[in-house]
Amino acid sequence: MKITDLIISPESLGKRFWLTTVTKIVEYKDNKPTENILGYRYIVALPDRNLDKIAIRIDGTQKMEQPQTGFVEVNFQNLEIFIFWMQGKPEVGARATNVILANQKS
Repeated sequence: MKITDLIISPESLGKRFWLTTVTKIVEYKDNKPTENILGYRYIVALPDRNLDKIAIRIDGTQKMEQPQTGFVEVNFQNLEIFIFWMQGKPEVGARATNVILANQKS
């Protein structure tokens, strides 16, 4: 079994997600960035995990603006956690289909 075949439970991140930063994901061609936006990374602090941070990728249009000050609590729909390799080391990645404010229903 390969480590990349394992499915990691999103519950291992904790129950709360504090959105701090939103960044664009752009397409690269010939190792150069293009103007084509593929999606966005929503960088969240994890208060249940000593404020560790993780970037959660959502492809497509921007779902939420970056908070003006500090953070906002959010939830993710269809959150998946996975392992990938970068420069010979295993890293933790995450993707979802949507991000919403924690006090909203959908």
